[in-house]
Amino acid sequence: MSSALASPASRRGFLLVVLAALCWGTSGVSGRLVADRADLGPLDIAWHRMAIGAVVLLTAHTLTRRRRAGRTTALTRGTAARLALVGAGLAAYQLAYFAAVATAGVSIATLVALGLAPLLIALGATVLGHGRPERATVVALAVALVGLVLLVGISAGADAGTTVVLGALLAVGSALGYAVVTLAGAGVPAGIPVTLAGFGGGALLLTPIALLSGLHLTTDPVALGVLLYLGLVPSALAYALFFRGLRSVPGPVASIVTLLEPLTATVLATAFLGERLSPGALAGGLLVLAAVTGLYVRRLRSRGEESIARTAACTASGDRSSRAATTVREES
Repeated sequence: MSSALASPASRRGFLLVVLAALCWGTSGVSGRLVADRADLGPLDIAWHRMAIGAVVLLTAHTLTRRRRAGRTTALTRGTAARLALVGAGLAAYQLAYFAAVATAGVSIATLVALGLAPLLIALGATVLGHGRPERATVVALAVALVGLVLLVGISAGADAGTTVVLGALLAVGSALGYAVVTLAGAGVPAGIPVTLAGFGGGALLLTPIALLSGLHLTTDPVALGVLLYLGLVPSALAYALFFRGLRSVPGPVASIVTLLEPLTATVLATAFLGERLSPGALAGGLLVLAAVTGLYVRRLRSRGEESIARTAACTASGDRSSRAATTVREES
């Protein structure tokens, strides 16, 4: 994995994952604003997000069909199974996440879910035979997790006891769903609309559950606007960027980069929900940023070293060819 981000495509993929994480960081605050404004439950918000995202992605897929003519990829049984896992993982991730937000607050829900996800993804990648993460990835993960531990303490007014435990358990379920999405989505070949399939499948899975539970709708214009934003930006756009980035960025690396999401969520919760950043929380946020930045710089340095090595090898090969040609001419 030492050259995981060596190519230009990998660097673009890295930046796409960063943009996706920043967009996702607005999800918790958006969901909380909708819940407070329209009194919608976690299942209602998750369903709206999945359904709106699926409609937007289907519309975009239909409008760009001509541009993709001749670039279709055959859907194998293995790919279909991966897409089903992506849809189920997305549905579970969204439902558990918004339930954790409603129970324990934006900061704790986001920090536990996204802090645990890299460990689950790294473990899953090892179990699936993708090899051990390199030392730089492990160090970045450790630094980021220390930062997250510091950040957890900033959740203002969080209830004690069973409420926090329940919220943390829901966040763990969200982390499991996110890990499934990352590991399954990384194996889907280019040309397959993985984001559309994931959101469409997730929406279909949540629809009967929401209807049986009594789906609640809203006519509040502010809540509707936030729901539309939730389905457009941190859903359709962010996941499209994320899955495209996963084609060239390993899952464990992407999971560390997406730790920017809880950092973004914490800053927004501080600004809009009255949570305060203590000095320790600020230090934690800086550690998360340092982990992501350090990982990227390490990859760029590896690319530079490999480029120099390739240039030296080519030069040596050229010298050997030149000497051989001279020898041939002298002998002739």
